[in-house]
Amino acid sequence: MSIVELAPRKRLSPEESRGQALVAARDILLEAGPQAVTLKAVAARIGRTHANLLHHFGSAAGLQKDLAGFLTEGVCATIGEKMRGDEVGHRDLRAIVDMAFDAFNEGGAGALASWMLLTGNDDALDPVVSAIHRLIDDLTPDADEKRLMREDTLVLVLMALGDAQMGAPMAAALGLPRDTSRVLAYEMIAGRIEKFHAAQADKDCC
Repeated sequence: MSIVELAPRKRLSPEESRGQALVAARDILLEAGPQAVTLKAVAARIGRTHANLLHHFGSAAGLQKDLAGFLTEGVCATIGEKMRGDEVGHRDLRAIVDMAFDAFNEGGAGALASWMLLTGNDDALDPVVSAIHRLIDDLTPDADEKRLMREDTLVLVLMALGDAQMGAPMAAALGLPRDTSRVLAYEMIAGRIEKFHAAQADKDCC
């Protein structure tokens, strides 16, 4: 009888191991909710030890915080790519609004952020804020436009987070379409951008 030798498991770099764990944590988040994202669950999913995960993240709270950053970096990269690909003044704002709302709803970011804050992880949103801040700084060199984008981002993130938490039951209770929050966010931000550019045009004429 021949003996089949199993190929040795590939040794991952620390960064690769951490990335693998975050992908697994994201999958668990989407499958079972934020309360299921634990070091033990992620370790079991990727065939690593609890000690290995503890080395990378320090605690379950650290894992969840890094997962929040991982999710946000992905969304910001997608939005940034979309905005850089569109001509300034002709950006598909509704698509950008939908990306943000999707990230907090179907993407699980809203549930994760709420869970971390409820469980006392006070700096839970630090990586989220940092990723958004970098995106705005990269896209808007003009100081006035940067302020506008920061204000619009504040509105968008708060509306998307609130929609992820209460959007469905509130819309149903008020007899409104499920996407009403998205429509209102788009209309509000689009109106502000139009007003900003009109004011800039008037300033340039004077």
